[in-house]
Amino acid sequence: MNDNSLTEIRERVVAACRHLAAAGLSPGSSGNVSVRVGDQVLITPTGSALRRVQAEDLAQVTVDGLTSKSAAKPSKELPVHLAVYRQRPETTAVVHLHSPYATACACLPPDERGLAQLPPLTPYRVMRLGDVPLAPYARPGSSELGDGVERLADRHHVILLANHGSVVAGTSLDAAVELAEELETAAQLSLLLRDLPHVRLTPAQAAALR
Repeated sequence: MNDNSLTEIRERVVAACRHLAAAGLSPGSSGNVSVRVGDQVLITPTGSALRRVQAEDLAQVTVDGLTSKSAAKPSKELPVHLAVYRQRPETTAVVHLHSPYATACACLPPDERGLAQLPPLTPYRVMRLGDVPLAPYARPGSSELGDGVERLADRHHVILLANHGSVVAGTSLDAAVELAEELETAAQLSLLLRDLPHVRLTPAQAAALR
Protein backbone atom coordinates (compact mmCIF):
# COMPACT_ATOMS: atom_id res chain seq x y z
CA MET A 1 0.00 0.00 0.00
CA ASN A 2 1.74 3.18 -1.14
CA ASP A 3 1.15 6.54 0.53
CA ASN A 4 -1.17 7.85 -2.19
CA SER A 5 -3.46 4.82 -2.18
CA LEU A 6 -3.44 4.75 1.61
CA THR A 7 -4.53 8.40 1.75
CA GLU A 8 -7.36 7.73 -0.71
CA ILE A 9 -8.57 4.71 1.26
CA ARG A 10 -8.50 6.67 4.51
CA GLU A 11 -10.60 9.41 2.92
CA ARG A 12 -13.10 6.85 1.64
CA VAL A 13 -13.44 5.35 5.12
CA VAL A 14 -14.08 8.79 6.60
CA ALA A 15 -16.70 9.50 3.92
CA ALA A 16 -18.44 6.23 4.79
CA CYS A 17 -18.35 7.11 8.49
CA ARG A 18 -19.90 10.51 7.81
CA HIS A 19 -22.62 8.91 5.68
CA LEU A 20 -23.55 6.39 8.40
CA ALA A 21 -23.56 9.10 11.07
CA ALA A 22 -25.73 11.43 8.96
CA ALA A 23 -28.19 8.57 8.44
CA GLY A 24 -28.57 8.24 12.22
CA LEU A 25 -27.05 4.76 12.32
CA SER A 26 -24.23 5.46 14.81
CA PRO A 27 -25.59 7.23 17.91
CA GLY A 28 -23.09 8.93 20.19
CA SER A 29 -19.60 7.49 19.88
CA SER A 30 -20.84 4.06 18.84
CA GLY A 31 -19.94 2.17 15.69
CA ASN A 32 -16.73 1.33 13.89
CA VAL A 33 -15.65 0.75 10.30
CA SER A 34 -12.68 -1.08 8.85
CA VAL A 35 -11.23 -1.94 5.45
CA ARG A 36 -8.69 -4.60 4.52
CA VAL A 37 -6.04 -4.10 1.88
CA GLY A 38 -3.77 -7.10 1.53
CA ASP A 39 -2.50 -7.97 4.99
CA GLN A 40 -3.31 -4.53 6.40
CA VAL A 41 -6.48 -3.33 8.14
CA LEU A 42 -7.47 0.29 8.60
CA ILE A 43 -10.03 0.77 11.38
CA THR A 44 -11.64 3.68 13.17
CA PRO A 45 -10.01 4.45 16.52
CA THR A 46 -11.32 3.69 19.96
CA GLY A 47 -13.29 6.43 21.71
CA SER A 48 -14.13 8.33 18.53
CA ALA A 49 -17.48 9.02 16.86
CA LEU A 50 -18.13 8.30 13.21
CA ARG A 51 -19.37 11.87 12.77
CA ARG A 52 -16.00 13.35 13.76
CA VAL A 53 -13.31 10.79 12.90
CA GLN A 54 -10.55 12.15 10.65
CA ALA A 55 -8.43 10.34 8.07
CA GLU A 56 -5.29 10.66 10.17
CA ASP A 57 -7.12 9.16 13.18
CA LEU A 58 -7.54 5.73 11.61
CA ALA A 59 -5.50 2.95 13.17
CA GLN A 60 -3.54 0.59 10.94
CA VAL A 61 -2.84 -2.99 12.03
CA THR A 62 -1.88 -6.23 10.36
CA VAL A 63 -4.73 -8.60 9.60
CA ASP A 64 -3.55 -10.95 12.35
CA GLY A 65 -3.94 -8.08 14.81
CA LEU A 66 -0.44 -8.57 16.18
CA THR A 67 1.38 -5.57 14.73
CA SER A 68 0.31 -1.94 14.85
CA LYS A 69 1.39 0.30 12.01
CA SER A 70 0.25 3.55 13.62
CA ALA A 71 0.15 5.40 16.90
CA ALA A 72 -3.65 5.46 16.90
CA LYS A 73 -5.33 2.85 19.10
CA PRO A 74 -7.81 0.72 17.12
CA SER A 75 -11.44 0.32 18.11
CA LYS A 76 -11.95 -2.07 21.00
CA GLU A 77 -14.13 -4.08 18.62
CA LEU A 78 -11.09 -4.97 16.50
CA PRO A 79 -11.52 -8.68 17.48
CA VAL A 80 -14.94 -8.68 15.78
CA HIS A 81 -13.53 -7.21 12.57
CA LEU A 82 -10.56 -9.60 12.50
CA ALA A 83 -12.86 -12.56 13.13
CA VAL A 84 -14.85 -11.67 10.00
CA TYR A 85 -11.71 -11.22 7.90
CA ARG A 86 -10.38 -14.61 9.02
CA GLN A 87 -13.57 -16.41 8.09
CA ARG A 88 -14.45 -14.52 4.90
CA PRO A 89 -11.39 -14.08 2.64
CA GLU A 90 -13.46 -12.17 0.07
CA THR A 91 -14.40 -9.48 2.60
CA THR A 92 -12.65 -6.13 2.26
CA ALA A 93 -14.82 -4.02 4.60
CA VAL A 94 -16.63 -4.53 7.91
CA VAL A 95 -19.19 -2.21 9.51
CA HIS A 96 -20.29 -2.58 13.13
CA LEU A 97 -23.17 -0.37 14.30
CA HIS A 98 -25.57 0.21 17.19
CA SER A 99 -28.31 1.46 14.86
CA PRO A 100 -31.67 1.71 16.67
CA TYR A 101 -33.88 -0.80 14.87
CA ALA A 102 -31.23 -3.46 14.28
CA THR A 103 -30.18 -3.17 17.93
CA ALA A 104 -33.82 -3.48 19.02
CA CYS A 105 -34.09 -6.72 17.02
CA ALA A 106 -30.86 -7.88 18.66
CA CYS A 107 -32.65 -7.59 22.02
CA LEU A 108 -35.35 -10.06 20.95
CA PRO A 109 -34.91 -13.80 21.54
CA PRO A 110 -33.74 -15.85 18.53
CA ASP A 111 -35.98 -18.35 16.79
CA GLU A 112 -35.57 -22.11 17.05
CA ARG A 113 -32.72 -22.01 14.51
CA GLY A 114 -30.81 -19.30 16.38
CA LEU A 115 -31.78 -16.66 13.83
CA ALA A 116 -32.78 -13.09 14.59
CA GLN A 117 -36.42 -12.14 14.34
CA LEU A 118 -36.23 -10.62 10.86
CA PRO A 119 -39.04 -12.27 8.90
CA PRO A 120 -38.99 -12.48 5.09
CA LEU A 121 -41.12 -9.43 4.39
CA THR A 122 -39.53 -8.20 1.15
CA PRO A 123 -37.44 -9.72 -1.65
CA TYR A 124 -34.43 -7.55 -0.80
CA ARG A 125 -34.56 -8.63 2.83
CA VAL A 126 -34.06 -12.21 1.61
CA MET A 127 -31.68 -11.56 -1.29
CA ARG A 128 -29.36 -9.07 0.34
CA LEU A 129 -29.24 -10.22 3.96
CA GLY A 130 -29.87 -13.95 3.81
CA ASP A 131 -30.34 -15.75 7.13
CA VAL A 132 -29.29 -13.42 9.95
CA PRO A 133 -28.08 -15.24 13.07
CA LEU A 134 -28.01 -13.83 16.60
CA ALA A 135 -24.58 -14.19 18.20
CA PRO A 136 -24.68 -14.85 21.97
CA TYR A 137 -24.19 -11.89 24.26
CA ALA A 138 -20.62 -11.11 25.26
CA ARG A 139 -19.04 -8.03 26.75
CA PRO A 140 -18.20 -5.36 24.14
CA GLY A 141 -14.55 -5.50 23.13
CA SER A 142 -14.03 -8.97 24.58
CA SER A 143 -12.37 -11.90 22.87
CA GLU A 144 -15.58 -13.85 23.60
CA LEU A 145 -17.52 -11.46 21.39
CA GLY A 146 -15.03 -11.99 18.58
CA ASP A 147 -15.23 -15.76 19.08
CA GLY A 148 -19.01 -15.68 18.80
CA VAL A 149 -18.80 -13.79 15.53
CA GLU A 150 -16.07 -16.07 14.21
CA ARG A 151 -18.28 -19.14 14.71
CA LEU A 152 -20.92 -17.60 12.44
CA ALA A 153 -19.04 -15.48 9.92
CA ASP A 154 -18.06 -18.26 7.53
CA ARG A 155 -21.77 -18.89 6.80
CA HIS A 156 -23.25 -15.41 7.29
CA HIS A 157 -22.23 -11.97 6.07
CA VAL A 158 -24.78 -10.20 8.28
CA ILE A 159 -24.90 -10.92 12.03
CA LEU A 160 -26.75 -9.42 14.96
CA LEU A 161 -24.96 -9.31 18.32
CA ALA A 162 -27.34 -10.05 21.18
CA ASN A 163 -28.25 -6.90 23.17
CA HIS A 164 -25.56 -4.99 21.30
CA GLY A 165 -25.85 -4.21 17.60
CA SER A 166 -24.88 -5.52 14.18
CA VAL A 167 -21.88 -6.46 12.09
CA VAL A 168 -21.89 -6.74 8.31
CA ALA A 169 -19.22 -7.83 5.85
CA GLY A 170 -18.90 -6.53 2.30
CA THR A 171 -16.71 -7.21 -0.70
CA SER A 172 -16.26 -3.43 -0.87
CA LEU A 173 -16.72 -0.51 1.50
CA ASP A 174 -19.79 0.66 -0.42
CA ALA A 175 -21.28 -2.83 -0.26
CA ALA A 176 -20.80 -3.02 3.51
CA VAL A 177 -22.40 0.37 4.05
CA GLU A 178 -25.36 -0.55 1.85
CA LEU A 179 -25.83 -3.83 3.73
CA ALA A 180 -25.90 -1.96 7.03
CA GLU A 181 -28.61 0.31 5.63
CA GLU A 182 -30.56 -2.64 4.23
CA LEU A 183 -30.40 -4.36 7.63
CA GLU A 184 -31.68 -1.29 9.45
CA THR A 185 -34.60 -1.00 7.02
CA ALA A 186 -35.46 -4.69 7.40
CA ALA A 187 -35.33 -4.37 11.18
CA GLN A 188 -37.53 -1.27 11.11
CA LEU A 189 -40.17 -3.01 8.97
CA SER A 190 -40.06 -6.07 11.22
CA LEU A 191 -40.73 -4.01 14.32
CA LEU A 192 -43.36 -1.77 12.72
CA LEU A 193 -45.36 -4.80 11.59
CA ARG A 194 -44.60 -7.03 14.57
CA ASP A 195 -48.01 -6.65 16.23
CA LEU A 196 -50.04 -5.88 13.09
CA PRO A 197 -51.61 -8.26 10.58
CA HIS A 198 -49.16 -8.58 7.71
CA VAL A 199 -48.20 -10.81 4.81
CA ARG A 200 -44.80 -12.48 4.61
CA LEU A 201 -43.17 -14.11 1.64
CA THR A 202 -44.01 -17.81 1.56
CA PRO A 203 -41.21 -20.36 2.11
CA ALA A 204 -41.34 -21.18 -1.60
CA GLN A 205 -41.06 -17.52 -2.56
CA ALA A 206 -38.15 -16.98 -0.19
CA ALA A 207 -36.39 -20.12 -1.43
CA ALA A 208 -36.69 -18.94 -5.03
CA LEU A 209 -35.07 -15.64 -4.10
CA ARG A 210 -32.16 -17.35 -2.35
